[in-house]
Amino acid sequence: MIDAIAFKYRTGTPWMDLPEHFGSWKGAHNRLRKWAADGTWEKVFTALLAQADAEGDLDWVVAVDSTVVRAHQHAAGARQKGPRPASRQTMPSAGPAVD
Repeated sequence: MIDAIAFKYRTGTPWMDLPEHFGSWKGAHNRLRKWAADGTWEKVFTALLAQADAEGDLDWVVAVDSTVVRAHQHAAGARQKGPRPASRQTMPSAGPAVD
């Protein structure tokens, strides 16, 4: 069952195109949904992380490529909806008036 689920996500194939040697695609899909709902995948992932950490095989590397990280339009200084603020009125100077 785990091999069928891994194959599906590794290849990106639709569930209905799962090779027959994995068994029923409906069974694999239903099992995936059940395990996701009841927290089984989280438990498996946590156990695998703990085992890798205990064996010293865990090495975290985090890299963020700024070419794909974008701010939301409101965070980027885009104009808010609504009327534009009125421009500041200019005040007459104290100098002589021009005719």
